[in-house]
Amino acid sequence: MDRKAISYKFLVENKTEHTGLLAEHGLSIYIEADGKKILFDAGATDIVIHNAEVMGVDLEAVDLAAVSHGHYDHTGGFPAFCKINEKAPIYIHKDAFRDSYGFREGKPEDEKSGIIWTDEERAALADRLNFTDGPVYITDNICITGTVPYAEGTNITENFYYKDDDGEWQKDDMSHEQVLVIREPDGLYIFSGCSHRGVISALEAGKAMFPGERVAVLVAGMHLYSASEDDRKYVVDQMAAEGLDKVMPVHCTGIKAICDLKTKLGDACVVAVAGDVFHGC
Repeated sequence: MDRKAISYKFLVENKTEHTGLLAEHGLSIYIEADGKKILFDAGATDIVIHNAEVMGVDLEAVDLAAVSHGHYDHTGGFPAFCKINEKAPIYIHKDAFRDSYGFREGKPEDEKSGIIWTDEERAALADRLNFTDGPVYITDNICITGTVPYAEGTNITENFYYKDDDGEWQKDDMSHEQVLVIREPDGLYIFSGCSHRGVISALEAGKAMFPGERVAVLVAGMHLYSASEDDRKYVVDQMAAEGLDKVMPVHCTGIKAICDLKTKLGDACVVAVAGDVFHGC
């Protein structure tokens, strides 16, 4: 029997054009592929629950969840999700619970960038967490990469810091960033939450899980809102050279980079919002 084509639905995104749905600074995507129902990230708050209900997505039926990295805008909805879904394991990197902060003018910001679950919420979710390091193959066609290696030519656009055991501030190397890769008959579908290690790094990490396979679709927050014009151009040119069927810049990409991608890629660049639904390419 032929496999049913992948479908992916944007439950949470920074923007929406759909009546009845809510938007926030965050990302969550519901994916059906290779016989599995997957929740990729859970947004910043419990609006993922509201939007799923409006969109007719049954979160209770989700088989597994994958966490792109340990920041609040991708993990805040998991406590609410786990009250609805009592079975799905949550694949999260072993380094994801650093209490990280952005810095402004040499001082940490007031609000934490990292996961903001309460002690009670983390305890309640403890048995659900599957800590990753290297690649984890859920099926022969679904992989969570573990740590995304840095690709050559990557410039990091924003740094985060956390206190070590001695109380000293250390730069977060974002070792907890990972991507979800799904192999479909028409190519690889790669999902990246924020691409803090660079979107080209995320793309290359996904390709490495299935050597020799072409990439059909890249869905990624690209974290280019504070990138220089040269850095944006580098990413856009690299994307164009890949010849992907579809590039979907979401969440933290930044409007200038989205415009640059749309200008260069035309219809191959699709700007998704909360409530959008896609089937295959």
